[in-house]
Amino acid sequence: MYLIIFDVDGTLVDSQNSIYHGLQVGFEAVGLPMPDRKTALSIVGLSLEKAFADLLAPEHHDKIDEMSAAYRHAKITRREQGLEIDPMYPGAREAIDRLHARDDILLGIATGKARRGVKHMQDTHDLHGRFVTIQTADTSPSKPHPDMVLRAIAETGAEPHRTLMIGDTGFDMAMAKAAGAHALGVTWGYHDHSRLVDEGADKIIDSFDELDRTLIDLLKMNKETV
Repeated sequence: MYLIIFDVDGTLVDSQNSIYHGLQVGFEAVGLPMPDRKTALSIVGLSLEKAFADLLAPEHHDKIDEMSAAYRHAKITRREQGLEIDPMYPGAREAIDRLHARDDILLGIATGKARRGVKHMQDTHDLHGRFVTIQTADTSPSKPHPDMVLRAIAETGAEPHRTLMIGDTGFDMAMAKAAGAHALGVTWGYHDHSRLVDEGADKIIDSFDELDRTLIDLLKMNKETV
């Protein structure tokens, strides 16, 4: 049995606009200037408090709780208003459905989102029932700590050498390698090719069209069954 774990933001869904808006709300709540867009989005993948900590100077770390609360409130409000509709990347839905249909693959999620954010994504894109293990910031330390992948492995009974983490950031790559799993980087998210390599990516793909071939290479799957 193989376990394929997906990151969410920057890997399955293009959430850059909604995340950037939430960060703006957080900075405005405490009267601090917002970083430039590239710097702000470089923290995508981290748990929220860790993300703000990385964006703030140490002397402002006492504001993290207030900023995080403002971010979460804005998210919940916008979802209730139907404004938080993050589109899936091309080929993402088809890849999930294709892998889910196989009886030798289990699918999972490991994300810096809260569980309610994952549920919102599943509701929006009708993805309930696809993932047998969902690891979030509610129950695990922030990436790149390996806890999310280790929990997913433990919940499914998978073996690390048959486990693959797919993500768009160096945080995902480092997390996977620390857990003894394979790491597959994607280039359409928030960290560039060189950072993915530096953090341990075993392979990197430019589109979901390359996924099946990469699974054969990394996990030594039977070519005829992919």
